[in-house]
Amino acid sequence: MFRNAVRVLGVAGLATAPVLGAAAGAVADEVGPGTAGVRLEYYVPGQRLLAPGESLWFGIEGMPPGWDRVEITSPALQKPALLVPAKKGARESTEPADDGGPRIREGLRAGSYPVTATSHGRTVATTRVKVIGEDAAEVFRFVIGPAGALPGGTTPARVRPGSDIQVLLNDLRGDPEETSLTVTSPVFTGPVTIRTGSPDDPGCKCDDPGTVYAGRGRVRPDVAPGRYPMTVKSHHGKQTTTRHVTVAGEPVAHGPSPAAIGAVSAGAAVLVAGGVIAVRRRRSRTSG
Repeated sequence: MFRNAVRVLGVAGLATAPVLGAAAGAVADEVGPGTAGVRLEYYVPGQRLLAPGESLWFGIEGMPPGWDRVEITSPALQKPALLVPAKKGARESTEPADDGGPRIREGLRAGSYPVTATSHGRTVATTRVKVIGEDAAEVFRFVIGPAGALPGGTTPARVRPGSDIQVLLNDLRGDPEETSLTVTSPVFTGPVTIRTGSPDDPGCKCDDPGTVYAGRGRVRPDVAPGRYPMTVKSHHGKQTTTRHVTVAGEPVAHGPSPAAIGAVSAGAAVLVAGGVIAVRRRRSRTSG
């Protein structure tokens, strides 16, 4: 069922009518009241979270023999959705037509909303859908790793004190007018700027779709091993996202910074100049 769905968002539903079969273990993150038996599912094409105006698909499984229709209602939906058997005698509903499915109401506030499946006036399953705000971020990856390496997965890698690092963020709902973000952490030598179109973007297919921000920074050489927060504010300061970074291992040794090299060079130049002046003065006194 739902072979065309890109990502599964939620699986839910427990029967409330005892005629629907023997109880079974719950298989969902969120379930309705009553005994198990009928399972109500929903899928979101192309996205992991739901926002107002976006579509989703419903499906139902475990219906008793002979069922012919189930109506899906929710205060979150623009209008009810109708499910019918996949074929004669099937206990599950058919795949929906490629019409985008029912939609979340425009202007809906972020929150969790009840969904009810009824068949001829009897409730057969319930679940809830989570809806985010219209301008909310959906951060799929916010990771850190050694500079020059492909940041894998969705969990920040361990980094060593003093190491050069690469930070990457993928927002599935990135603001097109926001081309750079600032990442802060007590482990960084300073704020790290990440940008769209950055040469540090590894071009990983796992980041399709989404807006990718990438940039480089350095871990403080004196930071103690441990777990530290890494935070970014996006969507013009409306969204704050935090992940945790693990610092472990021996510090990475670096040569003096360009500023320090410049200061040493300037000091050496002063010493050389002073020596030349002193020699000239001695020569002048000798010749006199």
